[in-house]
Amino acid sequence: MLTLTVAQRDAMMATCIRALPNEGCGLLLGTTEGVVTDVVASDNVAQSAKRYEIDSRVLLRATRSADDEGMTVLGVFHSHTHSEAYPSATDVDLAPDPRWHYVLVSLRDLPIVVKSFNIESGVIEEEPIVVL
Repeated sequence: MLTLTVAQRDAMMATCIRALPNEGCGLLLGTTEGVVTDVVASDNVAQSAKRYEIDSRVLLRATRSADDEGMTVLGVFHSHTHSEAYPSATDVDLAPDPRWHYVLVSLRDLPIVVKSFNIESGVIEEEPIVVL
């Protein structure tokens, strides 16, 4: 389960909208229990509408910040500009850590859809999101 605030959810959506026509992306920092404490936007260095890549400098800064505050990098979020909020084959192939939460923001329709997934060894499982 992933727990976040309305402001954090809105920050993810805003990051993704600003990145159009490309996919938007960023990192989630928080507790090992899945409580988000910070949403960190990143440029999509892939500059693509079909693929995302977190800026390595953003990942390094976020990892250091999380370590300094006793938190962890919980996962990543990115948008799908023209498809549903479900991991693509590319998303599954690029999923680096089975402990991470993979949040998809679908901009295909209104209202915007936000879903979270666990991806381990190619197996995709949707998980609940609690928005406070």
